[in-house]
Amino acid sequence: MAKTALALLGIAALAYAAVCALLYLQQRSLVYYPQFTRSDAAGTDFAIDRGDAVLRGWIANPGHADAVLYFGGNAERVEDNREDLARWLPARTGYLPAYRGYGASDGTPGETALLGDALALFDLVRARHPDGRIAVIGRSLGSAVAAHVAAHREVERLVLVTPFDSMVEVARGHYPWLPVRWLLRERYEAIPPLRRHDGPLLVLRAGADTVVPPRHADRLVAALPRRPEVRDFPNAGHNDIHLQPGYGEAISDFLR
Repeated sequence: MAKTALALLGIAALAYAAVCALLYLQQRSLVYYPQFTRSDAAGTDFAIDRGDAVLRGWIANPGHADAVLYFGGNAERVEDNREDLARWLPARTGYLPAYRGYGASDGTPGETALLGDALALFDLVRARHPDGRIAVIGRSLGSAVAAHVAAHREVERLVLVTPFDSMVEVARGHYPWLPVRWLLRERYEAIPPLRRHDGPLLVLRAGADTVVPPRHADRLVAALPRRPEVRDFPNAGHNDIHLQPGYGEAISDFLR
């Protein structure tokens, strides 16, 4: 009996270790979902060569002095936001880049690459709008990317939609039986960079979010030295917050 129990424990331990190893090796396929966003490069409006990848994106409301740079969520087709962005922010030119490996952009997504790309994209927008104000919007995954930009560039105003404190903490909530802190390389820690942003900040919180539960936005807000403006959408889920009444108006009023 004892030998059988020990054997079963050994098998269970080996199976658990195998699962951990598989998840560690395959984690990028679990973190990023570019396969849902692919589009034709011929339909894009701008491109930037990063050496190892060409990033492409779309423009809304061209010709204005002020601009807004939009970083989308995971599996989000950012070009679908062009009409809304143009309607909500008629006095700003909107830039909607696809992450590397997403949309019409080349390359393979990864945290270090995406954060470096984001700074290069901001610099591109600054070069096109040398005297204008540049705001940044980040949704879900894009909230951590936008936070990084706000920590390293002069962002006039910052909007975070369904943000999180850390991808590690989000993953721990979904996989409490795994040693996520040791397995996850794609960490996207949002609090440290946000503490370096001293401009106005708007957080749009989805109260019924099951992908990034709202406690992560709450932890983010609580950890900042200055409380941002928070708009709560109690009935909104992760993927439908933009359909909630008042969503567009909240962004428009904040960035007007």
